[in-house]
Amino acid sequence: MKVSKLDTNPKVSDDDIRNKLDYGETIQKWLATKVEVAGRSENTYNSYKKDVTDFCDFLQNYFGNALCLNVLKDIDKRVLRSWMAHERNRGISSRSLARKLSSLKNFYRWLEEEYGFENTYVETAKTPRFRSRFPRPITEQGTREVLEYVGTKSGEPWVATRDVAIISLLYGCGLRISEALALTQRELPLGETIRIIGKGKKERVIPVIPYCQQAVSEYAQLCPFIGKRTDPLFFGVRGGLLNQRAVRKTMERARISLGLPANSTPHSLRHSFATHILNAGGDLRVIQDLLGHSSLSTTQAYTKIETSVLLDVYKSAHPRAN
Repeated sequence: MKVSKLDTNPKVSDDDIRNKLDYGETIQKWLATKVEVAGRSENTYNSYKKDVTDFCDFLQNYFGNALCLNVLKDIDKRVLRSWMAHERNRGISSRSLARKLSSLKNFYRWLEEEYGFENTYVETAKTPRFRSRFPRPITEQGTREVLEYVGTKSGEPWVATRDVAIISLLYGCGLRISEALALTQRELPLGETIRIIGKGKKERVIPVIPYCQQAVSEYAQLCPFIGKRTDPLFFGVRGGLLNQRAVRKTMERARISLGLPANSTPHSLRHSFATHILNAGGDLRVIQDLLGHSSLSTTQAYTKIETSVLLDVYKSAHPRAN
Protein backbone atom coordinates (compact mmCIF):
# COMPACT_ATOMS: atom_id res chain seq x y z
CA MET A 1 0.00 0.00 0.00
CA LYS A 2 1.46 3.35 -1.05
CA VAL A 3 1.46 5.86 1.80
CA SER A 4 1.62 9.64 1.51
CA LYS A 5 4.38 11.31 3.52
CA LEU A 6 4.97 14.96 4.19
CA ASP A 7 8.36 14.43 5.83
CA THR A 8 11.02 11.85 6.69
CA ASN A 9 9.72 8.98 8.79
CA PRO A 10 10.30 9.44 12.54
CA LYS A 11 12.62 6.86 14.05
CA VAL A 12 11.10 3.90 15.86
CA SER A 13 13.13 2.57 18.77
CA ASP A 14 14.08 -1.04 19.38
CA ASP A 15 11.88 -1.03 22.50
CA ASP A 16 8.93 0.02 20.36
CA ILE A 17 9.54 -2.89 18.00
CA ARG A 18 9.80 -5.39 20.86
CA ASN A 19 6.58 -4.06 22.40
CA LYS A 20 4.58 -4.38 19.21
CA LEU A 21 0.84 -4.03 19.53
CA ASP A 22 -1.83 -6.40 18.28
CA TYR A 23 -3.99 -3.47 17.24
CA GLY A 24 -6.77 -5.69 15.95
CA GLU A 25 -7.21 -7.06 19.46
CA THR A 26 -6.89 -3.58 20.98
CA ILE A 27 -9.56 -2.20 18.65
CA GLN A 28 -11.88 -5.08 19.55
CA LYS A 29 -11.37 -4.31 23.24
CA TRP A 30 -12.17 -0.65 22.65
CA LEU A 31 -15.28 -1.49 20.68
CA ALA A 32 -16.48 -3.92 23.34
CA THR A 33 -16.21 -1.31 26.10
CA LYS A 34 -17.18 1.85 24.26
CA VAL A 35 -19.48 0.99 21.40
CA GLU A 36 -21.42 -2.17 22.19
CA VAL A 37 -22.18 -1.04 25.74
CA ALA A 38 -23.51 2.24 24.37
CA GLY A 39 -26.00 0.28 22.26
CA ARG A 40 -24.72 1.46 18.90
CA SER A 41 -26.08 -0.06 15.71
CA GLU A 42 -24.17 -2.76 13.83
CA ASN A 43 -23.42 -0.32 11.00
CA THR A 44 -21.95 2.19 13.46
CA TYR A 45 -19.89 -0.56 15.10
CA ASN A 46 -18.47 -1.66 11.74
CA SER A 47 -17.71 1.93 10.74
CA TYR A 48 -15.77 2.56 13.96
CA LYS A 49 -13.83 -0.65 13.47
CA LYS A 50 -12.92 0.06 9.85
CA ASP A 51 -12.00 3.70 10.50
CA VAL A 52 -9.51 2.92 13.26
CA THR A 53 -8.19 -0.25 11.62
CA ASP A 54 -7.45 1.71 8.44
CA PHE A 55 -5.62 4.34 10.51
CA CYS A 56 -3.50 1.68 12.24
CA ASP A 57 -2.76 0.05 8.88
CA PHE A 58 -1.59 3.43 7.63
CA LEU A 59 0.69 3.93 10.64
CA GLN A 60 2.25 0.51 10.24
CA ASN A 61 3.06 1.23 6.61
CA TYR A 62 4.13 4.79 7.35
CA PHE A 63 6.68 3.78 9.98
CA GLY A 64 7.61 0.55 8.26
CA ASN A 65 7.54 -1.39 11.53
CA ALA A 66 5.06 -3.17 13.76
CA LEU A 67 2.74 -0.79 15.57
CA CYS A 68 3.11 -0.23 19.32
CA LEU A 69 1.53 1.92 22.03
CA ASN A 70 4.43 4.37 22.05
CA VAL A 71 3.87 5.08 18.38
CA LEU A 72 0.17 5.75 18.99
CA LYS A 73 1.08 7.96 21.93
CA ASP A 74 3.56 10.06 19.95
CA ILE A 75 1.49 10.74 16.84
CA ASP A 76 1.98 14.42 15.98
CA LYS A 77 0.49 16.94 13.60
CA ARG A 78 2.80 15.90 10.78
CA VAL A 79 1.64 12.27 10.91
CA LEU A 80 -2.00 13.30 11.11
CA ARG A 81 -1.59 15.52 8.07
CA SER A 82 0.07 12.67 6.20
CA TRP A 83 -2.81 10.36 7.10
CA MET A 84 -5.38 12.91 5.93
CA ALA A 85 -3.46 13.43 2.69
CA HIS A 86 -3.35 9.66 2.21
CA GLU A 87 -7.13 9.45 2.70
CA ARG A 88 -7.69 12.31 0.27
CA ASN A 89 -5.56 10.54 -2.33
CA ARG A 90 -7.82 7.52 -1.93
CA GLY A 91 -10.79 9.70 -2.89
CA ILE A 92 -12.28 9.99 0.62
CA SER A 93 -14.71 12.92 0.87
CA SER A 94 -14.55 15.64 3.53
CA ARG A 95 -17.67 14.20 5.16
CA SER A 96 -16.17 10.70 5.38
CA LEU A 97 -12.84 12.06 6.61
CA ALA A 98 -14.65 13.99 9.34
CA ARG A 99 -16.33 10.75 10.43
CA LYS A 100 -13.01 8.91 10.45
CA LEU A 101 -11.43 11.63 12.58
CA SER A 102 -14.35 11.41 15.01
CA SER A 103 -13.81 7.65 15.32
CA LEU A 104 -10.11 8.25 15.90
CA LYS A 105 -10.75 10.78 18.65
CA ASN A 106 -13.12 8.36 20.33
CA PHE A 107 -10.45 5.66 20.18
CA TYR A 108 -7.82 7.97 21.66
CA ARG A 109 -10.10 8.97 24.53
CA TRP A 110 -10.35 5.29 25.38
CA LEU A 111 -6.56 4.87 25.09
CA GLU A 112 -6.16 7.68 27.59
CA GLU A 113 -8.48 5.93 30.06
CA GLU A 114 -7.02 2.48 29.45
CA TYR A 115 -3.28 3.25 29.26
CA GLY A 116 -2.96 6.61 30.94
CA PHE A 117 -1.61 8.67 28.05
CA GLU A 118 -3.10 11.48 26.02
CA ASN A 119 -2.39 12.93 22.63
CA THR A 120 -3.40 16.56 22.24
CA TYR A 121 -2.68 16.54 18.51
CA VAL A 122 -5.40 13.99 17.87
CA GLU A 123 -7.85 15.44 20.39
CA THR A 124 -7.57 18.97 18.98
CA ALA A 125 -7.34 18.08 15.28
CA LYS A 126 -9.71 20.24 13.25
CA THR A 127 -12.58 18.48 11.53
CA PRO A 128 -12.62 18.96 7.74
CA ARG A 129 -15.37 21.31 6.62
CA PHE A 130 -18.20 20.00 4.50
CA ARG A 131 -21.63 21.12 3.48
CA SER A 132 -24.49 19.32 5.16
CA ARG A 133 -26.69 17.45 2.73
CA PHE A 134 -30.26 16.61 3.57
CA PRO A 135 -32.45 14.30 1.51
CA ARG A 136 -35.28 16.16 -0.18
CA PRO A 137 -38.83 14.90 0.15
CA ILE A 138 -40.69 13.38 -2.76
CA THR A 139 -43.96 15.16 -3.47
CA GLU A 140 -47.21 13.56 -2.39
CA GLN A 141 -48.07 12.97 -6.04
CA GLY A 142 -44.63 11.45 -6.56
CA THR A 143 -45.09 8.97 -3.73
CA ARG A 144 -48.44 7.88 -5.15
CA GLU A 145 -46.82 7.32 -8.54
CA VAL A 146 -44.02 5.27 -6.99
CA LEU A 147 -46.51 3.01 -5.21
CA GLU A 148 -48.49 2.52 -8.41
CA TYR A 149 -45.34 1.81 -10.41
CA VAL A 150 -43.81 -0.82 -8.11
CA GLY A 151 -47.16 -2.59 -7.91
CA THR A 152 -47.22 -3.30 -11.64
CA LYS A 153 -43.58 -3.83 -12.68
CA SER A 154 -42.80 -7.30 -11.43
CA GLY A 155 -43.52 -10.55 -13.27
CA GLU A 156 -44.16 -12.27 -9.93
CA PRO A 157 -47.38 -11.02 -8.27
CA TRP A 158 -46.08 -11.70 -4.76
CA VAL A 159 -42.90 -9.72 -5.48
CA ALA A 160 -44.99 -6.77 -6.67
CA THR A 161 -47.07 -6.86 -3.46
CA ARG A 162 -43.84 -7.13 -1.45
CA ASP A 163 -42.40 -4.00 -3.05
CA VAL A 164 -45.64 -2.10 -2.45
CA ALA A 165 -45.67 -3.23 1.20
CA ILE A 166 -42.09 -2.08 1.81
CA ILE A 167 -42.51 1.28 0.10
CA SER A 168 -45.75 1.76 2.04
CA LEU A 169 -43.98 1.18 5.36
CA LEU A 170 -41.10 3.51 4.49
CA TYR A 171 -43.46 6.32 3.55
CA GLY A 172 -46.52 5.52 5.67
CA CYS A 173 -44.61 4.83 8.90
CA GLY A 174 -41.34 6.70 8.32
CA LEU A 175 -39.22 3.57 8.72
CA ARG A 176 -35.59 3.21 7.77
CA ILE A 177 -34.84 0.39 5.31
CA SER A 178 -33.01 -1.53 8.03
CA GLU A 179 -36.02 -1.23 10.33
CA ALA A 180 -38.47 -2.47 7.70
CA LEU A 181 -36.26 -5.44 6.78
CA ALA A 182 -35.78 -6.33 10.46
CA LEU A 183 -39.52 -7.00 10.87
CA THR A 184 -40.51 -10.60 11.43
CA GLN A 185 -43.71 -12.52 10.80
CA ARG A 186 -44.66 -11.93 14.43
CA GLU A 187 -46.08 -8.64 13.19
CA LEU A 188 -48.74 -10.47 11.14
CA PRO A 189 -51.46 -9.48 10.86
CA LEU A 190 -50.30 -5.87 11.06
CA GLY A 191 -52.24 -4.00 13.75
CA GLU A 192 -52.92 -0.32 14.35
CA THR A 193 -49.43 0.21 15.79
CA ILE A 194 -46.03 -1.29 15.25
CA ARG A 195 -43.13 -1.44 17.72
CA ILE A 196 -39.75 -0.59 16.16
CA ILE A 197 -36.25 -1.00 17.59
CA GLY A 198 -34.23 1.72 15.88
CA LYS A 199 -30.75 3.20 16.12
CA GLY A 200 -29.08 2.81 19.48
CA LYS A 201 -31.68 0.15 20.32
CA LYS A 202 -34.21 2.92 20.92
CA GLU A 203 -37.77 1.63 20.92
CA ARG A 204 -40.69 3.55 19.49
CA VAL A 205 -44.34 2.80 18.72
CA ILE A 206 -45.68 4.02 15.38
CA PRO A 207 -49.31 4.16 14.22
CA VAL A 208 -50.01 2.11 11.09
CA ILE A 209 -52.47 3.59 8.61
CA PRO A 210 -55.02 1.24 6.97
CA TYR A 211 -53.25 1.49 3.60
CA CYS A 212 -50.08 -0.02 5.09
CA GLN A 213 -52.07 -2.71 6.87
CA GLN A 214 -53.74 -3.70 3.61
CA ALA A 215 -50.49 -3.64 1.62
CA VAL A 216 -48.72 -5.95 4.09
CA SER A 217 -51.77 -8.23 4.27
CA GLU A 218 -51.89 -8.65 0.49
CA TYR A 219 -48.20 -9.45 0.42
CA ALA A 220 -48.52 -12.02 3.23
CA GLN A 221 -51.34 -13.79 1.39
CA LEU A 222 -49.30 -14.20 -1.79
CA CYS A 223 -45.77 -14.70 -0.46
CA PRO A 224 -44.82 -18.42 -0.75
CA PHE A 225 -42.39 -18.22 2.17
CA ILE A 226 -44.71 -16.96 4.89
CA GLY A 227 -44.95 -19.49 7.71
CA LYS A 228 -42.79 -19.28 10.82
CA ARG A 229 -43.35 -16.32 13.12
CA THR A 230 -39.62 -16.10 13.83
CA ASP A 231 -38.74 -15.78 10.14
CA PRO A 232 -38.25 -12.43 8.38
CA LEU A 233 -41.32 -10.68 7.03
CA PHE A 234 -39.74 -9.73 3.71
CA PHE A 235 -38.05 -12.28 1.45
CA GLY A 236 -35.97 -12.17 -1.70
CA VAL A 237 -37.14 -14.09 -4.76
CA ARG A 238 -35.20 -17.22 -3.71
CA GLY A 239 -36.52 -17.24 -0.17
CA GLY A 240 -33.59 -15.58 1.56
CA LEU A 241 -33.70 -12.38 3.55
CA LEU A 242 -34.40 -9.42 1.28
CA ASN A 243 -31.40 -7.06 1.24
CA GLN A 244 -31.30 -3.28 1.18
CA ARG A 245 -29.72 -3.21 -2.27
CA ALA A 246 -32.84 -4.77 -3.80
CA VAL A 247 -35.05 -2.08 -2.25
CA ARG A 248 -32.74 0.64 -3.56
CA LYS A 249 -32.81 -0.88 -7.03
CA THR A 250 -36.62 -0.90 -6.95
CA MET A 251 -36.66 2.81 -6.08
CA GLU A 252 -34.03 3.54 -8.72
CA ARG A 253 -36.11 1.91 -11.45
CA ALA A 254 -39.19 3.84 -10.31
CA ARG A 255 -37.26 7.10 -10.21
CA ILE A 256 -35.92 6.68 -13.74
CA SER A 257 -39.25 5.56 -15.21
CA LEU A 258 -41.26 8.31 -13.52
CA GLY A 259 -38.72 11.09 -14.08
CA LEU A 260 -38.33 11.81 -10.38
CA PRO A 261 -35.34 13.76 -8.98
CA ALA A 262 -32.06 11.88 -8.53
CA ASN A 263 -32.40 12.13 -4.75
CA SER A 264 -35.59 10.03 -4.76
CA THR A 265 -34.26 7.17 -2.65
CA PRO A 266 -35.77 4.83 -0.05
CA HIS A 267 -34.49 7.17 2.67
CA SER A 268 -36.19 10.13 1.02
CA LEU A 269 -39.51 8.34 1.61
CA ARG A 270 -38.85 8.56 5.36
CA HIS A 271 -38.03 12.22 4.87
CA SER A 272 -41.25 12.68 2.87
CA PHE A 273 -43.22 11.06 5.71
CA ALA A 274 -41.92 13.67 8.17
CA THR A 275 -42.19 16.64 5.83
CA HIS A 276 -45.74 15.89 4.65
CA ILE A 277 -46.95 15.48 8.23
CA LEU A 278 -45.29 18.75 9.18
CA ASN A 279 -46.79 20.59 6.22
CA ALA A 280 -50.23 19.30 7.22
CA GLY A 281 -49.83 20.90 10.65
CA GLY A 282 -48.23 18.04 12.56
CA ASP A 283 -46.47 18.79 15.83
CA LEU A 284 -42.66 18.76 15.81
CA ARG A 285 -42.44 16.74 19.02
CA VAL A 286 -44.75 14.09 17.62
CA ILE A 287 -42.68 13.88 14.44
CA GLN A 288 -39.55 13.59 16.58
CA ASP A 289 -41.04 10.60 18.41
CA LEU A 290 -42.23 8.98 15.18
CA LEU A 291 -38.77 9.28 13.61
CA GLY A 292 -36.99 8.14 16.76
CA HIS A 293 -34.74 11.19 17.00
CA SER A 294 -33.01 11.88 20.30
CA SER A 295 -33.22 15.65 19.97
CA LEU A 296 -35.63 18.07 18.36
CA SER A 297 -32.78 19.84 16.59
CA THR A 298 -32.13 16.64 14.62
CA THR A 299 -35.74 16.60 13.48
CA GLN A 300 -35.58 20.24 12.44
CA ALA A 301 -32.46 19.67 10.38
CA TYR A 302 -33.82 16.44 8.94
CA THR A 303 -36.97 18.04 7.63
CA LYS A 304 -35.33 21.34 6.57
CA ILE A 305 -38.03 23.26 8.37
CA GLU A 306 -38.69 26.73 7.05
CA THR A 307 -38.54 29.56 9.58
CA SER A 308 -42.13 30.48 8.74
CA VAL A 309 -43.29 26.96 9.63
CA LEU A 310 -41.48 27.10 12.96
CA LEU A 311 -43.11 30.44 13.71
CA ASP A 312 -46.53 29.06 12.87
CA VAL A 313 -46.01 26.13 15.24
CA TYR A 314 -44.77 28.49 17.93
CA LYS A 315 -47.68 30.90 17.54
CA SER A 316 -50.26 28.16 17.62
CA ALA A 317 -48.77 26.48 20.70
CA HIS A 318 -47.51 29.27 22.97
CA PRO A 319 -50.18 30.50 25.41
CA ARG A 320 -49.06 34.14 25.14
CA ALA A 321 -48.74 34.19 21.37
CA ASN A 322 -52.40 35.09 20.77
